[in-house]
Amino acid sequence: MVLSSVPTALAQQPNVAQEHWYHSWATLTYDIGEWEDEHSDIVSVVSAGQTEYGRDQWVVQISDWSIENKSDGAPKEKVYIDGGHHGNEHLGTELAFLVAEFYIEGWADGDAEVVEVLQNTELHIMIMLNADGNDVDSRWNMNQVDLNRNYDHHWTTEETASGDGPFSEAETTNNAAYMQEWMVDADLYVTMHTGTWILAYPWGFTGEMPSDWEMFEHIRDTIHETIDEDLPVRNANAGIYPTHGTSRDYGYGVMGYPTFTFETDDEQFLLGTVQSLSDRLSVELDVMRYLISNVWYWRARLNITSMTVIPSEEVTFSVENLGLASTENATLHYLDSAGEVLWHSPDNFSVNASNSSLVTFSTGDLKLVDGGSWEIHYQKRVIDSATWVAEPVWDEIIQEVDGGGKGFLPAPGIFISLLAAFGAAFASERRETMFFHKKNTE
Repeated sequence: MVLSSVPTALAQQPNVAQEHWYHSWATLTYDIGEWEDEHSDIVSVVSAGQTEYGRDQWVVQISDWSIENKSDGAPKEKVYIDGGHHGNEHLGTELAFLVAEFYIEGWADGDAEVVEVLQNTELHIMIMLNADGNDVDSRWNMNQVDLNRNYDHHWTTEETASGDGPFSEAETTNNAAYMQEWMVDADLYVTMHTGTWILAYPWGFTGEMPSDWEMFEHIRDTIHETIDEDLPVRNANAGIYPTHGTSRDYGYGVMGYPTFTFETDDEQFLLGTVQSLSDRLSVELDVMRYLISNVWYWRARLNITSMTVIPSEEVTFSVENLGLASTENATLHYLDSAGEVLWHSPDNFSVNASNSSLVTFSTGDLKLVDGGSWEIHYQKRVIDSATWVAEPVWDEIIQEVDGGGKGFLPAPGIFISLLAAFGAAFASERRETMFFHKKNTE
């Protein structure tokens, strides 16, 4: 991280005011520099680019950088957060800061929840996207553009101050470029604002529900049951007002993430808040902890538990979805040792969230070869822009049956039965333990 020329003695946010005073770009630059210096094992600060007036758009990257992958060898989950699209919505910016602070300080304190998250997840947080507007307490950037109407997703001149065209502004261009470079595989994006108290999901440009409405409604129901029953969680078009060209809809419609706009209340003063920020935003922080701790579930996760192959006749397999998002276009592939596809299922199949299916396909004239392998291909979510994944089918659960034995198949071996039972128990246990409950602080 290369800091600006702002004198640090003037830039530092006074400790006595940290809970009551809103950040300027200079004080934020100082504070995140301190984080990186004092917690280099988990904090890295990079610039996503510069604002129209040349201020760096800092992104605080937080994870246990001593390990590249999770303990099972899988890549870490990725979460993206930004605050401060509107420079005068300071509570939204401070919520982004508070989330970063919670995980950094929690790691230093050895908090078990935080340690588990950072060993399995990367958090990327752009705390102050519109630094120019923030420092003059303006909704707009320095070109008088509303940055949250400037994204290339249903952009329109009918929106007030939407810019000369989609991504006409440096701030939005940089944010989208960061997503494309760092966050292609993210499974959660939350953009933080101040206004009507709400957690809003897509869409803003239409009243229609998003393709993955079941996942969003599951999240809503869990928040109401375990954190706060009064927090509105709903479609942004109805919950706030119709909007076009927003980062939330861009994140979902173009990048394929599960996305939310978190609007804090707007009872804020120009310079700060009488009530401490951590107290003022305690419900919002608990919601963010829930969304982050359970990011593993915000996609489809297909797991084939048993599979029987009769060459040149058919393949039958049982597949379960351990995630909380549905997928509609999965296919099964058979590859040779060089990775060339020798066969793929003639039709797509779907698996609803937290559900299972038994699927049978004709294999035509497929002949199995030495070194051949099976893969399942599917999208993480129903939305068309969701990331595709290709995952292997374990050899241990595959039964190969000689053709001609039509009508009678041997019973699965004990290993396969135990493996299937283990998979079901694992899924059940994860679903039972996945949701944390708000700690009693009274």
